[in-house]
Amino acid sequence: MVNQTPEEKRLQHGSFAVHVARGVIRDQRTRRQVMIIVLVVAVVLMLLGTTLLRGALNPHERPGWFIFFWLLCAWLTITAILLALFDLLALTSAARKAQRKLREDVEQRSSVRPSNR
Repeated sequence: MVNQTPEEKRLQHGSFAVHVARGVIRDQRTRRQVMIIVLVVAVVLMLLGTTLLRGALNPHERPGWFIFFWLLCAWLTITAILLALFDLLALTSAARKAQRKLREDVEQRSSVRPSNR
């Protein structure tokens, strides 16, 4: 039996999803793993939708399933693209920051050294 004090909050689903999303976005390795997984799932679903599930996803017989399936594929693809764009922006920002720090270090070292002229 778990004792819960009145101050202790139960973790809600929305709050948990926000924390997971922050973790995925902030950690480069996790972000790239999620990109790969989402992209592989999207490609597999697209291949299945055009081959094995073609009869089950007939738009004339089951328009709801057809729309749902292809919207899911599109959502997964767009998610992978947005994660890739965010990764690109994060890398560009990190490179600029490193370049700025290197430039400041070089300027600081050159101002500390006495000139030999």
